[in-house]
Amino acid sequence: MAEKDHGARLPRNVRVVAATSFLTDVSSEMVINLLPLFLKNVLGVKTAVIGLIEGVAESTSSLLRLFSGWLSDRIGRRKLPAVLGYALSAFFKPLFYFANSWGVVAAARWGDRIGKGVRTAPRDALVADSTPLAQRGYAFGFHRAADTAGAFCGLAIALAIVWFMQQGSGELLAGTFRLIVLASLLPAFAGVAILAWGARETVVAGSAARPGFGFKSLGRDFRYFVVMVGIFELGNSSDAFIILRAQERGIPVVGILAMLLAFNFVYTLISLPAGRLSDRVGRRGLIMAGWALYALTYLGLALARSAVHIVILFVIYGAYYGLSYGTAKAMVADLVPAASRGMAYGTYNAVLGITDLPASFLAGFLWSGSGAWAGFGPAAPFYFGAAMAALALLLFVFWKPVPAGDPRD
Repeated sequence: MAEKDHGARLPRNVRVVAATSFLTDVSSEMVINLLPLFLKNVLGVKTAVIGLIEGVAESTSSLLRLFSGWLSDRIGRRKLPAVLGYALSAFFKPLFYFANSWGVVAAARWGDRIGKGVRTAPRDALVADSTPLAQRGYAFGFHRAADTAGAFCGLAIALAIVWFMQQGSGELLAGTFRLIVLASLLPAFAGVAILAWGARETVVAGSAARPGFGFKSLGRDFRYFVVMVGIFELGNSSDAFIILRAQERGIPVVGILAMLLAFNFVYTLISLPAGRLSDRVGRRGLIMAGWALYALTYLGLALARSAVHIVILFVIYGAYYGLSYGTAKAMVADLVPAASRGMAYGTYNAVLGITDLPASFLAGFLWSGSGAWAGFGPAAPFYFGAAMAALALLLFVFWKPVPAGDPRD
């Protein structure tokens, strides 16, 4: 059955969600990757504050991810909260255009993350509910590939605008950033429209049981899995710090955007085959390989002495994402009953968000340091990230999960 389903066409909902994610990432990646440069180059914000903004942005959405996932289990509907979340993010995006202080940037960023918090768990559950077990890795790999292809296109558009507007300037200019924000609005709203009109609501297996708000029903294996993810993510600070590291090593804005394009190309290239491979050989090995690659990449970023080192390592960093990210989301569905998938995805995504605040704030603190901590410098966040990834990987080696299966198979 696995081989037969593996080659079948992906369900409509998977394709629609992938299209929405593609357009949303075209929009968001045009803006978000330049945000730390806008904060630093235009508004003069310190790295510790940038880390705080990025950390709070993700943590603000964490409880919403948990609640919206549980609510989608409770009401037996995935599409409605997913559409609402995408719409909220789109409506907050114009605030970036008017931002003249870090407070306005923070409000826009946090509003965008509220939308992400509302949509993420129901969207992932919608993909899982719409896909047979034998295609689950393929579906999430396809979704990640589409999402990252959108990021690639968004970055290409941003690169073209920066190239035209700045003609080689080393730092980001305010007018350039605002033009990019304007260009990002159309794909953001188009993505919302496609999901609203194209997706079909799924029947959630076991939803009549009306699951309560709690973690016990998710099972011991799932709880252990999210603990390992939490340890890993504590060292996984915002990618804004890699961008700042690149600029610190002398890479101009155009070079940073080109580097991000290469990263997303590798991420897109690997996501789909990695997802399909996880259907054949299992998820564990691919996630472990991705985490090991992450640890080595972060160690390399700490030791990097030139712009060339940063570029090479950031491209390799895309392989970590391609191997691990979609595969981990497929594993979440493997570990829990179908009726609890919303809560499971909410919990998983909440852990990612909750740990982002201390991870990003700590990275900013280690980077700039003060008092007894002064002198750690730009390499310190990357040493810390490599160490936490190694610890999580060690715990993963001893974990032997028992999949929950799929009641349709």
